[in-house]
Amino acid sequence: MNAFRQFKWTRKACYMGYITQAIANNFMPLLFLTFEKSFGISLSQISVLIVVNFTTQLTTDLIAARIVDRLNLRAVAVSAQMLAAAGLLAMGLLPNLLPSPFLGLLIATLLCAVGGGMDEVIVSPLMEACPGDGKEASMSLLHSFYCWGQAGVILLSVGFFTLFGIENWAILATVMALFPFCGGLLFAVVPILRLQGEEGGTTIRHLFSYKVFFWLLLMIFAGGAAEMVMSQWASSFAEAGLGVNKALGDLMGPCLFAVLMGLSRIIYARIADKVDLLPVIAVSALLCAASYLLTALSPIPILSLLGCALCGFSVGIFWPGVYSLSAKQLPDGGVPMFAILAIAGDLGCLTAPAAAGWITDLRGGDMRLSFLLSVSIPVLILIGAGVLRHYVKRSKKSNT
Repeated sequence: MNAFRQFKWTRKACYMGYITQAIANNFMPLLFLTFEKSFGISLSQISVLIVVNFTTQLTTDLIAARIVDRLNLRAVAVSAQMLAAAGLLAMGLLPNLLPSPFLGLLIATLLCAVGGGMDEVIVSPLMEACPGDGKEASMSLLHSFYCWGQAGVILLSVGFFTLFGIENWAILATVMALFPFCGGLLFAVVPILRLQGEEGGTTIRHLFSYKVFFWLLLMIFAGGAAEMVMSQWASSFAEAGLGVNKALGDLMGPCLFAVLMGLSRIIYARIADKVDLLPVIAVSALLCAASYLLTALSPIPILSLLGCALCGFSVGIFWPGVYSLSAKQLPDGGVPMFAILAIAGDLGCLTAPAAAGWITDLRGGDMRLSFLLSVSIPVLILIGAGVLRHYVKRSKKSNT
């Protein structure tokens, strides 16, 4: 109990780390159409920003996977928050200072992405290393803070834009930089443990010798894709595709998406010790497919927005669920395992929303086909859950 209390502020720092990642990933998408109108940036260029964001996060994950066990974990955690703060500052300042607004946004994206990538690699294993029971519940609770961060970004943005006008978005970006800065200060002082099994544990090459690891990678790839297609494009779809007022569209679309995603993670954190994770993932995949169909095919705008929101509830378990499954199936994986999983997840976060943007651009701004094609993503998760169930059963038999 004393050890649990000692690491209370470490957990809080980890929660702040996920909120920082949510700010870095979700503030800019709220302004996609504003950038298009104010700076003359096309949807294809916006897709480039999405690709750069997640490619940079992926590259950061890849580098970290190979060297993080030789680095000072505290320095990595602090640097992640400070880079995200610098990216938000750059977002607010550089587009109006540089000759090319797109270049300014690109630099801001790079800084936020490096910070977000480092966060992604370091925060989950730091939480996993904290003393205490109920690791699945703790992981789901941790990932729920990404959702609360996303919802907070949207609510704060809607309130700010309503009071001061969306043309003052750069001021809000600068103010938001204070949060990751404070998170960095907290990581500088809290107690930090290395994840057991990290040193002398499974190597990256050895991880890829396990067939089960490939299925885990497929599932987290699809989980990242399913989450980010809707998360990145729901605001633009509500405003341009459905003709809904921006404030109402942001609240009913991406904000409710984030709230329901967080709610699903909180619910699972409370019942994790009472239910089997794989059936929960399978049911969530079916609900995810249904939500994309509803969003794409409904002729009634409010039902399409409901589809966006339900998608948030359905995808909530995917990322933390795969992390928990991986920790159980490969307990000696350590930080490198989480880094490789993050790479696969970021590949999904990169490819799917970028493809959705390009398809939408070819369709003259109509996102419905992109959402319709996205139904295939949760099908991959459903297949992966079925295969993983086979591995879990075989593992239980071998232990009896």
